[in-house]
Amino acid sequence: MAQMHRRQFVSTAVTGAAALAVANSGFAASNEQLAMAVIGFNGMGFGHVRALAKNAGARVVTLCDLDDRVLDRGKEAVKSIAGNTPKLERDFRKVLDDPSIDAVTIATPNHWHCPIAIRALQAGKDVYVEKPASHVFREGQMLVEAARKYKRIVQHGTQMRSSPVTVEAGKVLKSGILGDIKITKAWNVQDRGITKPVPDSEPPAGVDYDRWLGPAPKRPFNAIRFHRNWRFFRDYSNGDFGDDGAHDLDMAVWALGVNEHPVQITSHGSNVRRPGVREFPDNMTVAFKYADERVLLYEDRMFTPYGLHGVDSGNAFYGTKGYMIFSRRGYFRTYLGRKEAKGPSSGKAGRVGAPLPSHMQNFLTSIRNRKQTNANAEVAHRVCALIHLGDIAYRNKTVLTFDPQTEKIVNQPKLNIYLKKEYRAPYELPSKV
Repeated sequence: MAQMHRRQFVSTAVTGAAALAVANSGFAASNEQLAMAVIGFNGMGFGHVRALAKNAGARVVTLCDLDDRVLDRGKEAVKSIAGNTPKLERDFRKVLDDPSIDAVTIATPNHWHCPIAIRALQAGKDVYVEKPASHVFREGQMLVEAARKYKRIVQHGTQMRSSPVTVEAGKVLKSGILGDIKITKAWNVQDRGITKPVPDSEPPAGVDYDRWLGPAPKRPFNAIRFHRNWRFFRDYSNGDFGDDGAHDLDMAVWALGVNEHPVQITSHGSNVRRPGVREFPDNMTVAFKYADERVLLYEDRMFTPYGLHGVDSGNAFYGTKGYMIFSRRGYFRTYLGRKEAKGPSSGKAGRVGAPLPSHMQNFLTSIRNRKQTNANAEVAHRVCALIHLGDIAYRNKTVLTFDPQTEKIVNQPKLNIYLKKEYRAPYELPSKV
């Protein structure tokens, strides 16, 4: 897949790129509500339900989930907020077959993101897909290919791209007061605790467990591998690196201003305390070097109750004249020169709500005007690629050399097998987009 051209600066990432060359026929007029469906909403997807139900430009017409209790909760939320009763579905294919639906949002476990998103694009739907958009590298390539081929709008669920504090921080970076940003560091620091194993059991009543597993390997139901805790397992997840870490990696890429993949990846990780049922390390340190010698660093610690620079999820953007500490909780601080004099800042330290409504509004606006979203398919693939390549380097205890043009590992070609995966029948990806 051809790469995008080299560096474009921060303002492009925030305001959106050039318009897609596609006619607007078949879409709701500007004064009509867009017909929306939400697929998977036991976690972040419930935020989608509420944000769309509150948005005057949208109407939640269908809810899809594999758990009847989740469906009922979503139905009551829509009725309470918007006053309408949405249609309920268990099978996402019925949602995609409905020609009255303009767009879908997807907040299933990671392993279902692209199998649903790609089919939705093929069905002519615009797609908001939660992070990480892809479970493996090849899925990200296919997402980009499908968005281009079917001329659909894609929004990745990295909400900070649409946050007012990001726009303000972008102006500071663009001003040059920090000089040229050469290195960025992203971190995700929190205490995940230890989850103890439980025996296998029968699936809860009202749950379509086989379809929940979908493309993942067949196995008996286990409550620890189901709602929420599925994040601990490779069959369905990308670990903390691909969960909260995706937001912080996204901001690091944004500030660094790179529009291509890295050329070298180094990764280390371990479990410094008893892991419980986790299949991922409780700490990781990953370094990505780009062709122009810029560097992106990532660190996570899942065993400490304190953050870094007072921030649990955040970034440091290191320039030639100063640096910025950026918090996903809604503020930034800058420090200038040798004496680290305080520079421009914004907001107050503390936890604030994620800017989901503004990110969803950006998606809805892009559906209408057919312009790229703040976090389009290319942006999603570029960020998710870091997750996949960093994990491959960690699992194989090696340094990767990567070719951004061919999108292949070149120093150890045998490791390219990790760029894709096997899918359980009949839940395979489409053979081609």
